[in-house]
Parts: sequence; C-alpha cells; structure tokens
Amino acid sequence: MVLNKPSGVAVHAGSNIEQGLIEALRIIRDDCPYLELIHRLDRDTSGCLMIAKSRESLLHVQLQMKNHEIDKRYLTLLKGAWGSEERLIEQPLIKNSVSSGERMVVVAPEGKYSKTVFKPIESFPTAQLTEVILFTGRTHQIRVHSLYMGHPVAGDDKYGQRNFNRDIKKFGLKRLFLHAWKLGITHPLNGEPLAFEAPLPTQLENVITKLRERQ
Repeated sequence: MVLNKPSGVAVHAGSNIEQGLIEALRIIRDDCPYLELIHRLDRDTSGCLMIAKSRESLLHVQLQMKNHEIDKRYLTLLKGAWGSEERLIEQPLIKNSVSSGERMVVVAPEGKYSKTVFKPIESFPTAQLTEVILFTGRTHQIRVHSLYMGHPVAGDDKYGQRNFNRDIKKFGLKRLFLHAWKLGITHPLNGEPLAFEAPLPTQLENVITKLRERQ
C-alpha cells in the first residue's frame, strides 16, 4: 500500500503523539490483519509512504532498500541557486542532541555513509526548485546535506536559515518544502516494476507560481 501522506501527520506514535498514521490505519483498515511501516517520512514531509500488508512484503521491500534498489525522488525548494549542474553529496551523518534535548543530525566522519544527488529544475532570484535522488535513508538526510551545501530547505525550522524562511513566507509557504515525489520499487510477489508519483501539494504549487510571477 502506498499513501500520499500530508505534511504535519506523524507516521507513528511517539513523544507527545498518542496516535500516528500507522495506528490510525490499523483502526480504519480492520480488514487488513497485518499493517507495518516499510520506511518513514518526517512529520513535516509529505508524499509517498509505503505500508506493508504482509511480513513477506515488508522484508522483501526492506531488502530492496538495503541494496539501494529503490528509486526515491523528492521535490524541494532550496535557498539560493548554483546553476544547472547536478551535485552529488556523500557525507556521513550522525545523530546528535543539543542541550535542550532536541535531536539533531550533523555531518561527521564517524557517522553513517549517506548519498544524495541534487538536480536543479527551476531557478528563482532567491531560491531553486530541486529534484533530490535519495540513495540512503538516513534521518533528516536531505535537510542536512542541503545545509552542508549552503542551500538549506525552505521552511525548515530546525536546519534552515531564519531570514530566508521569513522571506519565503511572503510567498505563502507555511510548512517545510519537502515532498516525497516519486517512488520506484519491484513488486514483492511477482517481480514487476512499480512506479508511484504523488503530485506536489497545492500549497507548494502556489508558492512556485508566486515565485514565477515575481521574476
């Protein structure tokens, strides 16, 4: 099962969250005796989310993920622009915590290998619409790798740039501009290739439209 998860919805229960998407789904779809998350999306990220309806499917697709056989593509709006060339970032990431106890992820030599490709789609005076190909699935990987490049994600309150976030709000952005756009996997039972696409949410489309109008 592939869902188009809205921004602001947690995928599972946790700190200060009594019920997440998977818990709600188990109530709504009581005809499915087995439902498990195959992977996760950040609470503020929208787009394609996979749910397994059998343990066999769960293990099969997770093995595809481990072997980097899944095509995962995101759309994001980044601060500034660097031209038309693709950028490959291979920087290890490690989870840290700050004094307030908030979980943070940083680039560090002792971290886990992480690989991201950034492909510019459309440039604006202060921002760039970018396709992101994710080869590994580390926590906050896109957000931290984009920050490492010097082009943080628009609307990112944790890793973003305050002045840029303030300015981009004038174009109607009220959330993190990060969307799980496309997903390509092999069907766990018959081996057929499957491709899914979640269109960019209306609010994010409207931001892009307004950026175009201001050029």
